[in-house]
Amino acid sequence: MAGGRSSRFGSDKAMAMLDGRVLAEHARALLVPHVETAVIAGRDGAIPDLPRGDIGPLGGIAGALSYAASRGFTSVLTVACDMPWLPEGLLTALSRRTSAYCPDAPVLGHWETSLLGNLLIHIETVPRRSVRGWAEAIGAIPIPAGAPIPNVNTPQDLDTL
Repeated sequence: MAGGRSSRFGSDKAMAMLDGRVLAEHARALLVPHVETAVIAGRDGAIPDLPRGDIGPLGGIAGALSYAASRGFTSVLTVACDMPWLPEGLLTALSRRTSAYCPDAPVLGHWETSLLGNLLIHIETVPRRSVRGWAEAIGAIPIPAGAPIPNVNTPQDLDTL
């Protein structure tokens, strides 16, 4: 997931370089061992947020669910582009269960595509659009990270990695 305004970063953090690759490619590389197809949601020319842009991570998840369902997939594994690496075993644990999420970083999740309608209703009717709130509302299984997750919100965050 590479949407968002990157307001604290000051420029498009999905395209920020770390170890010779942009952050969005680090995220894609994390997913590749766990999925049949790895795509970027929330960027120009990629999968658009639903039901519209600029509504936060839930819009990216909805876009990804729609994209996956239209291609015959039954679930989506999500990771944010500002998490260039994750604790060992976390994506494996998430990928073994649907629907599941990491309470330490709720955008990390494994979501059934059949939840798209529920998510679109949630986006339109619940004022606080939090991934954690939606995950709890659908009864998703919380899977703790077990270790700190790096999160790049500012250029200084990137410099410390």
